Amino acid sequence: QVQFVESGGGSVQSGGSLRLSCAASGIIFGASALAWYRQAPGKQREFVAVISYGGRTNYADSVKGRFTISRDNARNTVYLQMNSLKPEDTAVYYCNAVLLNVNYMPRQTLGSWGQGTQVTVSS
Repeated sequence: QVQFVESGGGSVQSGGSLRLSCAASGIIFGASALAWYRQAPGKQREFVAVISYGGRTNYADSVKGRFTISRDNARNTVYLQMNSLKPEDTAVYYCNAVLLNVNYMPRQTLGSWGQGTQVTVSS
């Protein structure tokens, strides 16, 4: 059974930083592409960042230059370093294993969604 446990969220002021973690189980972590998504109140879940099993990364335009995705295969954990946070980054953040298209962007999620971790950015 594929499971993801997200952590590291919190409340920060605009311009602040947070580092999210996602521990995965039930997958061959080192062979999997992993992605972060977020869902703001009243909005659909949206893509944030992805990292391939080889370490190639892609980001949503809204977070480019501010967020960095990374992975630790020894710990079966994927991270999201978030800097220069804005109020519009407020959301519940989730991770998942994904299949990639030819542009190294997610085309399908592979696991069930975890509980997520809440990020709240105040102005």
